[in-house]
Amino acid sequence: MTAGQSVKPADNEKITINLGHVDLGRIDLLVQDGFYSNRTDFIRTAIRNHLSAESDALSGSMARHQLELGLRVISRAELEAALAAGRHLSIRVVGLARIAPDVSAELARATITSLNILGALQASADVKAALADRIQ
Repeated sequence: MTAGQSVKPADNEKITINLGHVDLGRIDLLVQDGFYSNRTDFIRTAIRNHLSAESDALSGSMARHQLELGLRVISRAELEAALAAGRHLSIRVVGLARIAPDVSAELARATITSLNILGALQASADVKAALADRIQ
């Protein structure tokens, strides 16, 4: 990497699962016969299908817990406006919450009272450290 380049964060999180030999062999057979391009394709498809089948339960749970779905970007301007108005933010996301890189640890701590992230949080190390006791 040359000076001035930045590392783009991954759009996905890597997970590890353990499967029995028979299940793995069955997946490999489907891949071999061309139903899926590879094991990962099968697993992603299976997960999406199961989440789709549970969509009513997920929608109800998200409404009950007052969670936002998808990407939630927390900008410096949003936090400065909250600070000026004397408001505190409780951020609740299913997906990815991204705190902008220009947000200082002090501003984040002054305005964010809690973070409930089901998925991933992207923020500077300083901001994460400042909010560590508020991340659920």
